[in-house]
Amino acid sequence: MEEKKFVTFKKEELAVKDFIKTSLGKGKISAVNIEYTPVGEKIVIATAKPGLIIGRKGEKIEELTRFLKKKFKLDNPHIEIKEIINPYLDAQLVADDIALLMERQGSLKFKVIAYKMLANIMKAGALGAEIVMSGRLPSERAKSWRFAQGYLKKTGFPANVVNRAQAQAVNLQGVSGIQISILPPDAIIHDKIDDKVVKGKIYGYIAAREGVEREAEAVRVEAVAEKERKKAAKKLKGEKK
Repeated sequence: MEEKKFVTFKKEELAVKDFIKTSLGKGKISAVNIEYTPVGEKIVIATAKPGLIIGRKGEKIEELTRFLKKKFKLDNPHIEIKEIINPYLDAQLVADDIALLMERQGSLKFKVIAYKMLANIMKAGALGAEIVMSGRLPSERAKSWRFAQGYLKKTGFPANVVNRAQAQAVNLQGVSGIQISILPPDAIIHDKIDDKVVKGKIYGYIAAREGVEREAEAVRVEAVAEKERKKAAKKLKGEKK
Protein backbone atom coordinates (compact mmCIF):
# COMPACT_ATOMS: atom_id res chain seq x y z
CA MET A 1 0.00 0.00 0.00
CA GLU A 2 2.83 2.38 0.85
CA GLU A 3 4.47 1.79 -2.55
CA LYS A 4 1.17 2.45 -4.32
CA LYS A 5 0.70 5.71 -2.42
CA PHE A 6 4.24 6.78 -3.26
CA VAL A 7 3.75 6.03 -6.98
CA THR A 8 0.46 7.94 -7.00
CA PHE A 9 2.08 10.87 -5.21
CA LYS A 10 4.92 11.03 -7.74
CA LYS A 11 2.47 10.81 -10.65
CA GLU A 12 0.53 13.76 -9.30
CA GLU A 13 3.75 15.72 -8.79
CA LEU A 14 4.81 15.00 -12.39
CA ALA A 15 1.37 16.09 -13.61
CA VAL A 16 1.79 19.43 -11.80
CA LYS A 17 5.21 20.00 -13.40
CA ASP A 18 3.92 19.12 -16.88
CA PHE A 19 0.93 21.41 -16.45
CA ILE A 20 3.14 24.35 -15.44
CA LYS A 21 5.53 23.81 -18.38
CA THR A 22 2.66 23.43 -20.86
CA SER A 23 0.70 26.42 -19.60
CA LEU A 24 3.70 28.76 -19.60
CA GLY A 25 4.99 27.59 -23.00
CA LYS A 26 8.01 25.82 -24.48
CA GLY A 27 11.33 27.61 -24.26
CA LYS A 28 10.52 29.67 -21.18
CA ILE A 29 11.12 27.18 -18.35
CA SER A 30 14.21 25.14 -17.56
CA ALA A 31 12.97 23.18 -14.55
CA VAL A 32 10.16 23.03 -11.99
CA ASN A 33 10.93 21.83 -8.45
CA ILE A 34 8.33 21.24 -5.74
CA GLU A 35 9.24 21.47 -2.05
CA TYR A 36 6.77 20.52 0.67
CA THR A 37 6.75 22.70 3.78
CA PRO A 38 4.46 22.83 6.83
CA VAL A 39 2.73 25.95 5.46
CA GLY A 40 2.13 24.57 1.96
CA GLU A 41 3.75 23.66 -1.33
CA LYS A 42 6.73 25.69 -2.54
CA ILE A 43 7.04 25.61 -6.34
CA VAL A 44 10.34 26.91 -7.72
CA ILE A 45 10.34 27.75 -11.46
CA ALA A 46 13.75 28.22 -13.09
CA THR A 47 13.53 30.50 -16.11
CA ALA A 48 15.58 32.97 -18.14
CA LYS A 49 12.53 35.19 -18.76
CA PRO A 50 11.05 35.99 -15.32
CA GLY A 51 9.08 38.95 -16.64
CA LEU A 52 7.04 36.77 -19.01
CA ILE A 53 6.32 34.26 -16.24
CA ILE A 54 5.30 36.80 -13.59
CA GLY A 55 3.24 39.06 -15.85
CA ARG A 56 2.08 42.58 -15.13
CA LYS A 57 1.77 43.07 -11.36
CA GLY A 58 2.06 39.28 -10.90
CA GLU A 59 -1.25 38.49 -12.64
CA LYS A 60 0.10 35.35 -14.38
CA ILE A 61 1.46 33.96 -11.11
CA GLU A 62 -1.89 34.57 -9.39
CA GLU A 63 -3.78 32.91 -12.22
CA LEU A 64 -1.45 29.90 -12.17
CA THR A 65 -1.83 29.62 -8.39
CA ARG A 66 -5.62 29.53 -8.70
CA PHE A 67 -5.43 26.81 -11.38
CA LEU A 68 -3.15 24.68 -9.22
CA LYS A 69 -5.49 24.95 -6.24
CA LYS A 70 -8.54 24.11 -8.31
CA LYS A 71 -7.17 21.39 -10.62
CA PHE A 72 -4.68 19.57 -8.37
CA LYS A 73 -6.27 20.33 -4.96
CA LEU A 74 -3.10 21.89 -3.55
CA ASP A 75 -3.55 23.42 -0.11
CA ASN A 76 -1.39 26.54 -0.26
CA PRO A 77 0.89 26.66 -3.33
CA HIS A 78 3.55 29.37 -3.25
CA ILE A 79 5.36 30.03 -6.54
CA GLU A 80 8.91 31.38 -6.59
CA ILE A 81 10.94 32.40 -9.64
CA LYS A 82 14.61 31.46 -9.99
CA GLU A 83 16.28 33.51 -12.73
CA ILE A 84 18.84 31.88 -15.01
CA ILE A 85 21.50 34.46 -15.82
CA ASN A 86 23.02 32.77 -18.89
CA PRO A 87 20.47 30.68 -20.83
CA TYR A 88 23.14 29.25 -23.16
CA LEU A 89 24.62 27.30 -20.23
CA ASP A 90 21.27 25.65 -19.43
CA ALA A 91 20.77 22.47 -21.45
CA GLN A 92 16.96 22.45 -21.28
CA LEU A 93 16.60 26.04 -22.47
CA VAL A 94 19.03 25.37 -25.32
CA ALA A 95 17.16 22.22 -26.36
CA ASP A 96 13.82 24.06 -26.32
CA ASP A 97 15.27 26.96 -28.32
CA ILE A 98 16.58 24.58 -30.99
CA ALA A 99 13.18 22.85 -31.15
CA LEU A 100 11.39 26.18 -31.58
CA LEU A 101 13.82 27.32 -34.29
CA MET A 102 13.38 24.06 -36.19
CA GLU A 103 9.60 24.37 -35.98
CA ARG A 104 9.70 27.95 -37.28
CA GLN A 105 12.46 27.74 -39.90
CA GLY A 106 12.02 24.13 -40.95
CA SER A 107 14.08 21.01 -40.34
CA LEU A 108 16.20 21.52 -43.48
CA LYS A 109 18.12 24.29 -41.71
CA PHE A 110 19.08 22.05 -38.78
CA LYS A 111 22.82 22.33 -39.49
CA VAL A 112 22.79 26.13 -39.45
CA ILE A 113 20.76 26.11 -36.23
CA ALA A 114 23.04 23.56 -34.57
CA TYR A 115 26.33 25.26 -35.46
CA LYS A 116 25.06 28.69 -34.43
CA MET A 117 23.76 27.39 -31.09
CA LEU A 118 27.01 25.50 -30.49
CA ALA A 119 28.99 28.70 -31.08
CA ASN A 120 26.76 30.59 -28.63
CA ILE A 121 27.24 27.90 -25.98
CA MET A 122 31.04 27.99 -26.27
CA LYS A 123 31.03 31.80 -26.35
CA ALA A 124 29.10 31.75 -23.05
CA GLY A 125 32.07 30.03 -21.40
CA ALA A 126 31.17 26.33 -21.54
CA LEU A 127 34.08 23.89 -21.40
CA GLY A 128 32.40 21.62 -23.91
CA ALA A 129 29.07 20.95 -25.60
CA GLU A 130 27.36 18.33 -27.74
CA ILE A 131 24.18 18.54 -29.83
CA VAL A 132 22.63 15.34 -31.18
CA MET A 133 19.68 15.56 -33.59
CA SER A 134 17.75 12.54 -34.80
CA GLY A 135 14.88 12.01 -37.20
CA ARG A 136 14.10 12.51 -40.87
CA LEU A 137 15.89 15.82 -41.07
CA PRO A 138 17.41 16.08 -44.57
CA SER A 139 15.68 13.10 -46.19
CA GLU A 140 12.99 10.46 -45.77
CA ARG A 141 15.35 8.15 -43.92
CA ALA A 142 15.86 8.71 -40.19
CA LYS A 143 19.40 9.49 -39.15
CA SER A 144 21.35 10.95 -36.24
CA TRP A 145 23.59 14.00 -36.55
CA ARG A 146 26.18 14.97 -33.92
CA PHE A 147 27.72 18.41 -33.41
CA ALA A 148 30.35 18.78 -30.69
CA GLN A 149 33.06 21.15 -29.53
CA GLY A 150 35.37 21.38 -26.53
CA TYR A 151 35.88 18.91 -23.69
CA LEU A 152 33.05 16.62 -22.54
CA LYS A 153 32.98 13.64 -20.19
CA LYS A 154 30.85 10.68 -21.31
CA THR A 155 31.41 8.03 -18.62
CA GLY A 156 32.45 7.68 -15.01
CA PHE A 157 31.78 9.87 -12.01
CA PRO A 158 32.96 13.15 -13.66
CA ALA A 159 30.17 12.71 -16.25
CA ASN A 160 27.65 13.62 -13.52
CA VAL A 161 28.63 17.29 -13.76
CA VAL A 162 27.48 17.44 -17.40
CA ASN A 163 24.15 19.24 -17.83
CA ARG A 164 21.89 17.16 -20.11
CA ALA A 165 18.42 17.73 -21.56
CA GLN A 166 16.07 16.57 -24.31
CA ALA A 167 13.42 18.19 -26.47
CA GLN A 168 11.26 17.42 -29.49
CA ALA A 169 10.55 19.47 -32.60
CA VAL A 170 7.35 18.79 -34.55
CA ASN A 171 7.44 19.76 -38.22
CA LEU A 172 6.08 18.63 -41.58
CA GLN A 173 8.57 15.76 -41.92
CA GLY A 174 7.74 14.33 -38.51
CA VAL A 175 9.10 14.53 -34.99
CA SER A 176 12.81 15.26 -34.49
CA GLY A 177 14.63 14.47 -31.27
CA ILE A 178 17.18 16.84 -29.75
CA GLN A 179 19.71 15.93 -27.07
CA ILE A 180 21.95 18.54 -25.44
CA SER A 181 25.00 18.02 -23.22
CA ILE A 182 26.86 21.01 -21.74
CA LEU A 183 29.90 21.03 -19.46
CA PRO A 184 29.58 24.29 -17.43
CA PRO A 185 32.61 26.54 -16.91
CA ASP A 186 32.68 25.94 -13.13
CA ALA A 187 32.77 22.13 -13.45
CA ILE A 188 35.64 20.45 -11.58
CA ILE A 189 37.30 17.76 -13.70
CA HIS A 190 40.12 16.03 -11.84
CA ASP A 191 41.65 14.23 -14.81
CA LYS A 192 41.67 17.22 -17.16
CA ILE A 193 45.11 18.37 -18.27
CA ASP A 194 45.63 22.09 -17.76
CA ASP A 195 47.70 23.49 -20.63
CA LYS A 196 48.96 26.40 -18.52
CA VAL A 197 50.25 24.08 -15.79
CA VAL A 198 51.93 21.79 -18.32
CA LYS A 199 53.56 24.72 -20.13
CA GLY A 200 54.73 26.15 -16.79
CA LYS A 201 56.35 22.86 -15.83
CA ILE A 202 58.02 22.54 -19.25
CA TYR A 203 59.38 26.09 -19.10
CA GLY A 204 60.58 25.50 -15.55
CA TYR A 205 62.37 22.32 -16.60
CA ILE A 206 63.99 24.10 -19.56
CA ALA A 207 65.09 27.02 -17.35
CA ALA A 208 66.52 24.64 -14.72
CA ARG A 209 68.37 22.67 -17.39
CA GLU A 210 69.79 25.85 -18.93
CA GLY A 211 70.87 26.97 -15.46
CA VAL A 212 72.68 23.67 -14.86
CA GLU A 213 74.35 23.89 -18.26
CA ARG A 214 75.47 27.48 -17.60
CA GLU A 215 76.89 26.46 -14.22
CA ALA A 216 78.73 23.50 -15.77
CA GLU A 217 80.14 25.77 -18.50
CA ALA A 218 81.34 28.25 -15.86
CA VAL A 219 83.07 25.44 -13.94
CA ARG A 220 84.75 24.20 -17.13
CA VAL A 221 85.94 27.71 -18.04
CA GLU A 222 87.29 28.21 -14.53
CA ALA A 223 89.13 24.87 -14.70
CA VAL A 224 90.75 25.82 -18.04
CA ALA A 225 91.75 29.21 -16.65
CA GLU A 226 93.26 27.60 -13.56
CA LYS A 227 95.24 25.21 -15.75
CA GLU A 228 96.56 28.11 -17.84
CA ARG A 229 97.57 30.01 -14.69
CA LYS A 230 99.54 27.00 -13.42
CA LYS A 231 101.33 26.69 -16.76
CA ALA A 232 102.19 30.38 -16.75
CA ALA A 233 103.49 30.19 -13.18
CA LYS A 234 105.61 27.10 -13.97
CA LYS A 235 107.04 28.76 -17.06
CA LEU A 236 107.89 31.92 -15.12
CA LYS A 237 109.65 29.89 -12.45
CA GLY A 238 111.81 28.11 -15.05
CA GLU A 239 112.89 31.39 -16.62
CA LYS A 240 114.06 32.75 -13.23
CA LYS A 241 116.35 29.76 -12.73
